Amino acid sequence: MPTYAYKAIDGTGRQVADVLEAPSRGSAIDVLTQRGFCPVMVEAGDASAGKPRFRRGLRSVSKADVEAFTRELANLLAAGVPLSRALSILSREAARPAAKALWASIHDQVAGGQSLADALRSHSKHFPAITVAMVRAGEMGGFLDIVLDQIATFRSREQELMGKVKAALVYPAVLAVLATGILGFLLAYFIPSFSQMFEEFGGALPDLTKAIVAASDLLLRFWWLLVLALALTVFGFHRIRTSPEGRRGLERAMLRIPLLGIVVGRFALVRFCRMLGTLVGAGVPLIAALQVAKEAIGNQVLSDTVAVAIEQVQRGNSLARSLHQCPTLFPPSVVEMVSVAEESGRIDKELVRLAGAYEGELDRRLKMLVALAEPALLFVMAVLVGTVVIGMLLPIFNLQELIR
Repeated sequence: MPTYAYKAIDGTGRQVADVLEAPSRGSAIDVLTQRGFCPVMVEAGDASAGKPRFRRGLRSVSKADVEAFTRELANLLAAGVPLSRALSILSREAARPAAKALWASIHDQVAGGQSLADALRSHSKHFPAITVAMVRAGEMGGFLDIVLDQIATFRSREQELMGKVKAALVYPAVLAVLATGILGFLLAYFIPSFSQMFEEFGGALPDLTKAIVAASDLLLRFWWLLVLALALTVFGFHRIRTSPEGRRGLERAMLRIPLLGIVVGRFALVRFCRMLGTLVGAGVPLIAALQVAKEAIGNQVLSDTVAVAIEQVQRGNSLARSLHQCPTLFPPSVVEMVSVAEESGRIDKELVRLAGAYEGELDRRLKMLVALAEPALLFVMAVLVGTVVIGMLLPIFNLQELIR
């Protein structure tokens, strides 16, 4: 008989976890209910380990699966299907085992008395904090189906935008790897052969050649130090990036870089405007929508400036006047358009329109940035490789004197 691992709440409110044998998952839930337990999670598990097996497969749930789940759940709720039944339907009809297990876990948590937002929060790998915050706002306001549909649309646009960014970075990254590989090959294999030939002929070598030969010797003798330094650099960068202050420092530096800083700012502006417009259009109060949209920015420095604007709105200032305090993120033209939209009562539509307009501008700036990065990287690669080749050819020009 199959074994099922479960988590449940007993009559005293204490959470218990154990395993039981039952013909099916539904039978296992019935057994727990008869025992006076409120099931939170029931999944096929290993009796010897006492842990649910489905956890191992949750990592294979793709972003497309999550997006489809969100949209289908929104459609079911809009059609009047109760939340618990809708989750049960999605769990039963899921094609992939990992997705089926995840949806079933969410269903069990909701059936056990948790809100959908709390259930999603326990699976933060697949449902980020911004999604949980939007779902919570939808549950509190009674428009969960609208919010879920907006989340699916937002995630789809977000994936499309991130795809453009990644595609724009592919070619420069390939050029950088090629340049590093060619330079390493020249220093490790090409130069030692030439330096040995020069030593046999004797004579004084040009300073450039001596420097290149010395760099090659250092690479061959102390390559492990280079690897260690690279590993320490990566580790240090990771530590800095994961610490709050270090991340803010890196983000400030990125915002100061010409062209790149503008692209980062526009990317944050698109995410903020689309999220805020989506939430306000769904009926979420402005303050709550601003709090959620702030988390969508993706840049802590810019999020801090928006936090100041939120405080201004809470004090009674208009949204446009508050956003005027963040010129790095909101250009004067955006503030003016938001001000006019506030006066006309169509702030949600204007914010979504601004997101679409600046998304097009962001795409153009990304293309321009890549167009500038490609020749710059080619130039750097040509200079490095050319310097090595010239340094090796200089002694050949004086080969006759070296033979004498």
